[in-house]
Amino acid sequence: MGPHTRKPELLAPAGGWSQLQAAVRFGADAVYLALDRFGMRARAENFALDDMPRVMEYCRSHGVKVAVALNTLMDDGDMEMLPSYLEPLARCGVDRLILGDMGAFALARQAVPDAELCVSTQASVMNAAAARQWYGLGARRIVCAREMSLDAIARMRRQVPDDLQLEAFAHGAMCVAYSGRCLLSSVMTGRSGNKGACAQSCRWSYALVEEQRPGEFFPIQEDQRGTYVLNSQDLNMIAHLDAMAAAGIDSLKIEGRNKQAFYVATVVGAYRSVLDGGSVEAAQRELCTISHRPYGTGFYFGPAGQSVQRDGYIREWVHAATVEDCEPAAPGLWRATVLCHNRFAPDDVLETVSPGRPAQAFRPGPLLWHGPTEGERPFVERGPLTLDEVRSQSALQPAAVANRSKEHYVFECSCELHPGDFLRREE
Repeated sequence: MGPHTRKPELLAPAGGWSQLQAAVRFGADAVYLALDRFGMRARAENFALDDMPRVMEYCRSHGVKVAVALNTLMDDGDMEMLPSYLEPLARCGVDRLILGDMGAFALARQAVPDAELCVSTQASVMNAAAARQWYGLGARRIVCAREMSLDAIARMRRQVPDDLQLEAFAHGAMCVAYSGRCLLSSVMTGRSGNKGACAQSCRWSYALVEEQRPGEFFPIQEDQRGTYVLNSQDLNMIAHLDAMAAAGIDSLKIEGRNKQAFYVATVVGAYRSVLDGGSVEAAQRELCTISHRPYGTGFYFGPAGQSVQRDGYIREWVHAATVEDCEPAAPGLWRATVLCHNRFAPDDVLETVSPGRPAQAFRPGPLLWHGPTEGERPFVERGPLTLDEVRSQSALQPAAVANRSKEHYVFECSCELHPGDFLRREE
């Protein structure tokens, strides 16, 4: 960061337990998550109310704050059920609540008086008058509308109370609809994006059909598959964190509660590195190793870009495995036990993704598979097992390739690994 700017908070998504642990381990200052209702990512693993005391204990032990998103559009039925969620959150001492509905905001202010109330981007706050009005109602943080430029955010910052925090997205998927309030998914599939169940209809291929020529399609661009006129680029502001801080943004938010732990770890690690003075170029390289759409800077410096030439993601690297144990095997040699996610072999070059350390490349030694003992069902059929359970119920067997997802493999390697590290392989 520059010498005259305040370092913003790094706020990471936690779609489930593995993502929560990755966000904390890789340097998030705070996490945001959702429960089984009222969150904008219904397809994420999410958390049960009964999980929240454990979540709070884990995050407090690491000095990380927790925000719970309750920011879907709410009908009368939702409002009747909301108190049964707010009361347990008050008891476990949740740090923040993210809300977009004014009625829900009023209930939360009464039921969870010790929590910071944050106004969701769903509320489309993009002027100082609206921000001040929310502040008067008890809001202590505004999540800026995604349509705001950095200049507009800086102007808002100068016109709102000093203790009203501003949060803004720094990385992740962008929605084509205004502040995410989309009816396209609901109309086309019956899945309401405003209730957290978006089908991403805007990412589909579209073409023109002339009324007098039914069945004859006219691509809008010269692409025989159609065009992707609503397909937003992914946001990537890693090269502009000083500018975001200078605009008065207090919290940099990473989108991605539908993403896996490998994604969360990589993105959080990259932004943590730059916030702490690391190389922007190295962090940018890290961000290109995760699955992503073409990157852009959203609305911060002008109109947002669209990826009209292609659908889907750029996938140049895959998450090969997660390290569960590593111990010295010989001088300069370590023996690692990993959980396989995608295929890898001894002749592949793997890279480490580890907090606070640059990536290291190595080739895994001969592979051993933790196969179930005779008469036992495969582990994948029995659900998640601890490493100790796997070891006690398996026999190590030579394997030419690691290709059993969610099962354990052992190999020797030339670099020390750490439990919780991720291993990636170039496609």
